[in-house]
Amino acid sequence: MKRTGQKLLRFDRRLGARFVAGADEAGRGSLAGPLVVAGVLLDYGSLRDHRVRPLGFLNDSKQCSPERREDLFHAVVGCAERVAVRVIPPGEIDRNGLHRSNLAGLRAMLEALTPPAEACLVDGFRLDAAAPEHTAVVDGDEKSAAIAAASIVAKVTRDRLMRRLDALYPAYGFARHVGYITPGHSAVVRTLGPSAVHRLSFQALCYEGEAPPDATSVRGSSGRAPSALPTTLPASA
Repeated sequence: MKRTGQKLLRFDRRLGARFVAGADEAGRGSLAGPLVVAGVLLDYGSLRDHRVRPLGFLNDSKQCSPERREDLFHAVVGCAERVAVRVIPPGEIDRNGLHRSNLAGLRAMLEALTPPAEACLVDGFRLDAAAPEHTAVVDGDEKSAAIAAASIVAKVTRDRLMRRLDALYPAYGFARHVGYITPGHSAVVRTLGPSAVHRLSFQALCYEGEAPPDATSVRGSSGRAPSALPTTLPASA
């Protein structure tokens, strides 16, 4: 396995800031389950020698095996100055729209890390003027250590949540496809209809001809699952 971490760390160091924050998301294209956004703050004033070694294999989460992602998750939490996570449930996505929910989540991550963040990086998306000053980096999870670290945290957190949902809804196979569209996933939805954690606003072929589940029975009287607030973890978590 190529040690990609040093290249990503050099990208951040060239910014000339001590505190660099990165934000990324997991689950944007999923048919079921939450959208998870994460932010990671790295302190380049103290991130050196033995403290930085665990990040040697840091990379975009999509380029890592599940086992490598778990190892990197623990490395990031151990090395980061601060980690923030927000879980956006399907009902909130249905109500506000995927893109708006994603941008709001990324903005919340930067706000949770600023101050002390001096440089804020977001993977691909330019946020609105209300967000802390930031730079949108195209393919940022392949270039920046802070963004790659956030991608690892978001992906591992979401995969763990999908395994829990698999125990609640075993017929849908969430542990295998983590909510993304596959032939098997689509076939089950056609047979059983969408579950309480499917994104009903998505125009998926497997929804055609299916009446959505009764909102009051599966998502409470408001018709949506409760919204999760940002959670900030200390470096020692």
